[in-house]
Amino acid sequence: MQVSTKWLKDYIDIDLTADELAEKFTLAGIPVENVIHAGEGLEKVVTGRIEELKAHPDSDHLLICQMNVGAENLVQIITGAPNVAEGQIVPVALVGANLPCGKKISKGKMRGVASNGMLCSANEMNIEGDSSGIYILPEDTPIGIPAAEVLGLDDDILEFELTANRGDCFSVIGLVRELAVLTKKTPRFPEIKVDENDAAEASALVKIGIDAEDLCGRFSSRVLTNVKLAPSPDWMVKRLEGAGMRAINNVVDVTNFVMLEMGQPLHAYDFDKVVGHQLTARRAIEGEPLHTLDDTNRLAKGGELVIADAEKAAGLAGIMGGFESEITEATTTVILEAASFNSASIRRTSRAVGIHSEASGRFERGTNEKNTIAALDRVAQLLQEMGACKVCKGVVDVYPNPKPEVKIKFTPAQINSRLGTEYSDAEIVDVLEALGFKIEPLGVVDELTDEVVDKFAAATKNIGKAAREIGKKSTVEGFVKNFGASFGELFKNADAKAEDDVLKNSGVESFMKNISETFGGIAKSVEMKISSAYEVTVPDWRNDVSLPDDLSEEVARIYGFDKIPSTLPKGNQQGHQSATQNFIDKIKNILSSLGLCEELSFAFTSEAMFDKMRVPTDSELRRAVPIMNPLTDEAPLLRTTLLASIFENAARNFSRKNEDVRLFDVAPIFLPKALPVTELPLEKYQVAGLLMGRREPKGWSQDAAQVDFYDAKGIVEELLAGLSIGNYFVEAGEHYALHPGKTAVFKKGRDVLVTVGEVHPAVAEALGIKKKIYVFEADVETLQKFAAKKFSLESLPKYPSISRDLAILVSHDTAAADVEKVIVKSGGKFFKGVTLFDVYTGERIPADKKSLAFAIEFRSNERTLKDEEADEAFKNILAAVEKDFGATLRS
Repeated sequence: MQVSTKWLKDYIDIDLTADELAEKFTLAGIPVENVIHAGEGLEKVVTGRIEELKAHPDSDHLLICQMNVGAENLVQIITGAPNVAEGQIVPVALVGANLPCGKKISKGKMRGVASNGMLCSANEMNIEGDSSGIYILPEDTPIGIPAAEVLGLDDDILEFELTANRGDCFSVIGLVRELAVLTKKTPRFPEIKVDENDAAEASALVKIGIDAEDLCGRFSSRVLTNVKLAPSPDWMVKRLEGAGMRAINNVVDVTNFVMLEMGQPLHAYDFDKVVGHQLTARRAIEGEPLHTLDDTNRLAKGGELVIADAEKAAGLAGIMGGFESEITEATTTVILEAASFNSASIRRTSRAVGIHSEASGRFERGTNEKNTIAALDRVAQLLQEMGACKVCKGVVDVYPNPKPEVKIKFTPAQINSRLGTEYSDAEIVDVLEALGFKIEPLGVVDELTDEVVDKFAAATKNIGKAAREIGKKSTVEGFVKNFGASFGELFKNADAKAEDDVLKNSGVESFMKNISETFGGIAKSVEMKISSAYEVTVPDWRNDVSLPDDLSEEVARIYGFDKIPSTLPKGNQQGHQSATQNFIDKIKNILSSLGLCEELSFAFTSEAMFDKMRVPTDSELRRAVPIMNPLTDEAPLLRTTLLASIFENAARNFSRKNEDVRLFDVAPIFLPKALPVTELPLEKYQVAGLLMGRREPKGWSQDAAQVDFYDAKGIVEELLAGLSIGNYFVEAGEHYALHPGKTAVFKKGRDVLVTVGEVHPAVAEALGIKKKIYVFEADVETLQKFAAKKFSLESLPKYPSISRDLAILVSHDTAAADVEKVIVKSGGKFFKGVTLFDVYTGERIPADKKSLAFAIEFRSNERTLKDEEADEAFKNILAAVEKDFGATLRS
């Protein structure tokens, strides 16, 4: 959501810059993502009148303008615009201006004639309008004032990134409520008054109904007559544009304005086009046609909430209205709708049809169902003030099950205990009342605080557990009484051998005396508090508050999270990491040392990402756990592969011109044990990495070489070496997201350690990345299984080795890795290693063959090896490859 600071200041007197406002909101848990200074770049653009206009002596299309910009002397400016005329008032960029389009204005000459500025078009000022010529301002515009002021750009825009639970802040009034508390200022909200100046009763003209009470909690309506469509006034257009919305006509604009102002979406129907003059909220019938405002014909899947007239569905409830009942210039009577819809239903339907609107976004987060009539009245009031309608008497309102008020009981001691603060009762009550909560004192309670029980349990470790059981739901008096009655039984069960200051070296009499003194001291030091209790009534607009903990959060965010003192958690146990956590840290350290950057990502993904990755439709990876309340409709599933997150971040980087990327992540994936989910999914850690772009940073001494498969393979080899995993083999592999023939798997036995390869071109294209991408993926549990737990050291070899080169011809489809396996297996006791150093096809090699050349090393750890012994081992190797692959020595 975005809103202009001027709109906020319409309702509250504050003297804060946009950046200061952003900081206040953000620190109070209402994050501002960005601040847009709308007039940025127009600081030296003023209004000016063309006093004189004459042709350039050396050009057939340039004109010399003498401009009055409110200064003592006229300013000479040359322009080539075809639409200028004497007497016009236009925006003038003076010398020194840095325009939003990137142009910098300085003194200069055009074909020998001086020009000291520039007349501006809409495009050059980064505003909407015809850019084929100069932007013409109204004739009554004052001369010499900032053009930004005239254009409504002397404003700043706050872009909010609101969390899903704060639906109340998706409105200007909601934000002003918060701002009033943060600045301790009194807001002035508009007084809503409606003159019902049409004698007709709304209830006699239109019928409203709800056939799906679980999906529609309230449905309210007003009827407007003598409607006159016209452009909206400038002040409203500017407010809508500041919120990122386009002005259409006065009726539509007012409904949008009120939605932004009050947080209640509304819809206007042409009365004469609503069949039967009735509107009903009901479930759609499967296959039912629906023609929506975007001129799209849709078929209902069945079950989604629609608003229907007497014949057909007239709109997707809370998402988009119907085409047939749209307001047009011929409209004279309007039915206004304001309703409260089920959040989950709107979210499902919005996702299913692929439409996300300003209205659906608010319904998904929850609206205030008690606000519908006020919103209708506000629309009627504004249109009346514009002279655009008359208002029929009464409101048609269907409200079958009003929600009861939410009441919460709490004590200030509870809030202070949770926050680790010492706010007074008055301070806590003042914050809650300022936020709109109604407070009713309940009197005094003697409260057994956690502080008392914790201190007592710490002093008497052996009976602390029992003491806590006694203390549950007890007052101070009840605790002491119950403890006294149960003391004998507690002592009987106590372990007198434990290391406890109270029990150590004590007899029964001494023990009883010590325990009595200890408990008494604790009670005295803590001063078992007598607390006041309160009951709060949550305001209608706060759907997110229902528990005492929510009240603690409200107090904390208003007084400031940064002002709450840091306290160490209670307990004497030292934390430690598990073996798996240490192993993951080791992986991260290795990959970081290799130049990869660790990403932090949400564990969410979508079917769309699976499609981009070419995950087969029958793959288990598509059986992802759905999220009941996803943070965003674009990511409603828990990921089943870490590559989904890696790819998403790579695409985001590429779209922002960061094309040289080296990323890795070590994070969990979630594999359901059953769908629908009946138990927690299996959580497994994976490691994944991605490379694309240049191999080295751009520089004068570096070429533009790009990373390739062997860069990624090398990183995998370094990772395995760092984890002390050896004796693996590498062979060609397959992967749904990788290029066939450019994919390899590192294996140990039958276990796959790592898969590495070039990303399939179709995947890269779907991600919007126009570069080759290389990735690797591994299961952390498998890596940990084969990582060496103990290390042995070997001395440098005392005796020389003997090398033999083996160059053989094999079938073109024979994998070198398979030949290596046979060489290792048949090498004998003196065999030390083998390296492939050449692969050749071409001249003097048969078309169906290829040449593989290996360097084979032999050595004895006990003596100098004889040539005959090496030759014998070499013959065994040659015989083995001839037998298994039909290999022949290359001559």
